[in-house]
Amino acid sequence: MNDEQTREQQLVTAARDGDESAFETLVRLYEKRVFALTLRMCGDREDAAEAAQEAFLAAWQGLAFFRGDSSFSTWLYRLASNACVDLLRREGRRRAAAGTSLDDCELNLDVADTAPSPQDEAERRELREAIERGLSALTPEHRQVLVLREMHQLSYDEIARTLDLDAGTVKSRISRARKQLRNFLLKDGNFSPPPTSKEPEKEGCK
Repeated sequence: MNDEQTREQQLVTAARDGDESAFETLVRLYEKRVFALTLRMCGDREDAAEAAQEAFLAAWQGLAFFRGDSSFSTWLYRLASNACVDLLRREGRRRAAAGTSLDDCELNLDVADTAPSPQDEAERRELREAIERGLSALTPEHRQVLVLREMHQLSYDEIARTLDLDAGTVKSRISRARKQLRNFLLKDGNFSPPPTSKEPEKEGCK
């Protein structure tokens, strides 16, 4: 266990014993990361702030039941992600995450190494906007796993632990979400299917 993990564990233990200052320190440590997650999920700053606040409140109220099977940050991500899903369901919103751009390998995007021309930049902006519209059509559960995977770069196992799901469910949801998003982009005219080729696919692009 490194120094950061030891410090976190000490703060969690103190907060569980009722030390509010220790919990405030945990909030300061994680508030930016939690807000980044909720903003990607909700696509609206006010909604994101509300979901983040709900997550920290749930953490404070639930500390007595936190067993430590996972790290505090993983548990907090779960609370934040679930708060976003609840908010989206409650308000019936399907807003896109602002500024979203998914993994180029998964979307078959060819990003040039050189600085983009004005035309390239316009095309990329149009694609980002199309992706946002596509994400808005996904269910909260599908958007949830896609944001954690593509935006926060969590592994399948990390997502499974964060959301308390089995890895198979996570992989299935991500696969379906990517397929739905690809189909949306194809219909929207902002995405071209990969050319037919007998060459083996690049590793990781399936």
